[in-house]
Amino acid sequence: MPNFVKTSTGWRCQIYVDGKRESKTFRTKREADAWGAAREVELREEKTKHPGAKFTFAEAMEKYKEEVSVKKKGAHWEILRIDAMLDNPFLHCKEPVRNITTTHLGEWRDARLKEVAPGTVLREINLLSDIFEITRREWKWIEVNPMRDTRKPKAPDHRDIVITRQQVRKMLVAMRYSPTKSVRTVSVAAAVCFMLALRTGMRAGELCKLTWDRIHDGYCVLNETKTKPRQVPLTKKAMILIEQMRGWDDELVFGLKSQSLDALFRRYRTRAKLSGFTFHDSRHTAATWIAGRMRSSDVPAQQAVFDMCKMFGWKNVDQALAYYNPKASDIAKRMN
Repeated sequence: MPNFVKTSTGWRCQIYVDGKRESKTFRTKREADAWGAAREVELREEKTKHPGAKFTFAEAMEKYKEEVSVKKKGAHWEILRIDAMLDNPFLHCKEPVRNITTTHLGEWRDARLKEVAPGTVLREINLLSDIFEITRREWKWIEVNPMRDTRKPKAPDHRDIVITRQQVRKMLVAMRYSPTKSVRTVSVAAAVCFMLALRTGMRAGELCKLTWDRIHDGYCVLNETKTKPRQVPLTKKAMILIEQMRGWDDELVFGLKSQSLDALFRRYRTRAKLSGFTFHDSRHTAATWIAGRMRSSDVPAQQAVFDMCKMFGWKNVDQALAYYNPKASDIAKRMN
């Protein structure tokens, strides 16, 4: 039952339901009584309300951030992405989570496609789908994942850009790289990093996290990767590049952060008056060049594919087709 207390400004109504206490002050006792009776009913109904009606979509996303995102390698970026989604009016985040429908998600998708590329929308769709799936399977807040029936935009074509040797030479000139000089500037460190990427296919993040204790004779060990830990073979020329970095940083081979490497690469690409490729395209380029060297060394085709999958960390051989991009003319020469 509500409890009423006379105050200098009116009447304060106090209620206590199932351990939850609330109070509010009104001008008259009649207003206080009406509020108390209605609020008691709401609190009792709240106790028996289905979680999907009790919790909003925003609360589901916040819970996902705190319990799921924080355990991922890319937690920082995923949390930033979720925070941006929370501010998107087309997601209706203040609605009860069970009320979110494919219609809502379709409106959000169409609005996002006007702002960003399809690839970005697909990544956001996958994240939202996982949020709904955790909400359904683990928390039992909803019965159906509405993202399952939401139409996805067409996936963009896989990048098939191979950096030419002439472009590589121009980049090295712009970075002022010299094979006979020790590394004394970040531009030269970035240049050596770029050349090692071309010889190994390692990603920018993997190269930037590479430490001296993971360098061994003929290979290096990558414990932090996009997929799973792997060992990357190092040729004699790759080892020479690594040795050139001795004395630059005591712990990290290149002493660079991935963001800094990307910024440096773009700066010197502009300075070299080049465009149309990124640092990550060195991975495609490496796959093409390495496959060509394996072919010229008479390595059996099946072994070459398996070796490259191990080296690049591909889970299946189909990925080799996505990254290996020879020219048709080169294939014709090998067939003759």
